[in-house]
Amino acid sequence: MLLEREAEFEALYRAHYRRVYHYILRRIGDPETAQELTDDVFWIAWRKFNDQNDAGLPWLCAVAHNLLGNEFRGRKRRRELMVKLREFARMRAAGQETPVDGSRPGAEPASDPVMETLGRLPEHHREVLILVYWDNFTTAELARCLGCTEGTAGVRLHRAKKAFAEAAARTAQSAGS
Repeated sequence: MLLEREAEFEALYRAHYRRVYHYILRRIGDPETAQELTDDVFWIAWRKFNDQNDAGLPWLCAVAHNLLGNEFRGRKRRRELMVKLREFARMRAAGQETPVDGSRPGAEPASDPVMETLGRLPEHHREVLILVYWDNFTTAELARCLGCTEGTAGVRLHRAKKAFAEAAARTAQSAGS
């Protein structure tokens, strides 16, 4: 039983490791962190392998998506803390009272129109488009990853495409003015 489970898991690992790694790498941009998160995905998969009847790439990407969310939230908290600490130190050095409004410097503009447009989309639209167009998910795989029916996944994809088209038009309009 244990040898059979190990063999099945090993096949899952060999079949999907690279795709899960690249899925994470495209979103995180750091190979070392992507490696760590990919290892975490497969550690979770190992622990839950018996409970998952259809543990395949879409399920692994759903696990990766959750881990990425945790990573991004942690990064955001650390970034916000560093900004507050720098501002606090600057204000103290200048002999001023420290700010309490949590003001932060603005974000740098994106140079790639597609990435800029994607950046303007809500997370749920952006994720659907990336899964379909970067990760080549079918509607069935998308549904499994999102935890919904294929019909719902198709509707979400349609809405994401529409949102992207509208955002692209706004991006082009602002670039032209």
